[in-house]
Amino acid sequence: MSNNIKGNILHFSPSRSLYRPFKKNNQINYYSTDFENEFLADYKFDITTINQESEKFDIIICYHILEHVIDDKKAISELYRTLKPQGTIYIQTPFKEGDIYEDYSIIAPKERLKHFGQEDHVRIYSVKGLKSRLENNGFKVEPKTFTNDENDFYNGFKSPETVLIATK
Repeated sequence: MSNNIKGNILHFSPSRSLYRPFKKNNQINYYSTDFENEFLADYKFDITTINQESEKFDIIICYHILEHVIDDKKAISELYRTLKPQGTIYIQTPFKEGDIYEDYSIIAPKERLKHFGQEDHVRIYSVKGLKSRLENNGFKVEPKTFTNDENDFYNGFKSPETVLIATK
């Protein structure tokens, strides 16, 4: 992790490997949040109504969150609202080829597992589909795929792993 990171960071459902060094870094104001009380976190923000002022965060980390959120368009709007101009969001979800697959009539956990790959998921994004939703809210988006031919992991990412880097 770079020691050049400064400013306000909002991190949804943080992994311990990132939570600890960010929390110790006195160059940043670290806002770790977990709505479901499953991760180490200091806040409990609802991603569809983030209880913070507009244009507050320099960086937002949103890994494996949006596929759980029914109103992802409202969540994306809130991410845009709370991100500073020239700020960056790192977004990752499970991806598939083709179009986004979502069906809000599927509510039973077993059916969600069957359709979306996990009992608490409400959709499966495609890179193109999520990129389009982000761009429709004003973000500039660059997909970045991390790969490593020598083993399954690249800098902590399971290879290949695609992350959308969205800027305001």
